[in-house]
Amino acid sequence: MLSLDNTVLVIVDVQGKLATLMHKKDTLYKNLAAITAGAKELDLPVLWLEQIPHKLGPTITEVSEQLSGQPSISTPISKSAFSGCGEPKFIKALEQTERKQVLVVGIEAHICVYQTAMDLHQAGFEVEVVADAVSSRTKQNKMIALDKLGKAGIGITSTEMALFELMKTADAPQFRTIAKLIK
Repeated sequence: MLSLDNTVLVIVDVQGKLATLMHKKDTLYKNLAAITAGAKELDLPVLWLEQIPHKLGPTITEVSEQLSGQPSISTPISKSAFSGCGEPKFIKALEQTERKQVLVVGIEAHICVYQTAMDLHQAGFEVEVVADAVSSRTKQNKMIALDKLGKAGIGITSTEMALFELMKTADAPQFRTIAKLIK
């Protein structure tokens, strides 16, 4: 199970016009905002990737507005490789967190999310992809990615499941705030 002292959230490429083309984008945006705000509330480190931002644009405001004012949250890490693991700055930032459990969210599920999760898994991290906080332009591509990731031994979770798993109890001081994020 996920633990507060061993988990890091990785946000993959939720940027510009591409983000607006995602299957069920409103649900995606809501869940991305909730998991990001929840990670911030739980004081998890957050690593934030952007694919060639000079071409694709910045991270959407629904996510980026959650990513300010917290020392455990990185500035965006620019990349051109589809996998975040192809960017040395990402690997260095991940190592600096000293965490082995990685929650992965973002787009597109079948390309950058898939390749990042697979590379992290192969590097020995415990990876969980947050199914309701990833998407692709088509539902089919998202489903293929989640199926393939699951068969490779990568955990599939949801925003609510991950946040409540991290809190462990309704007595957690963050419980009321996190519960409001899910509604």
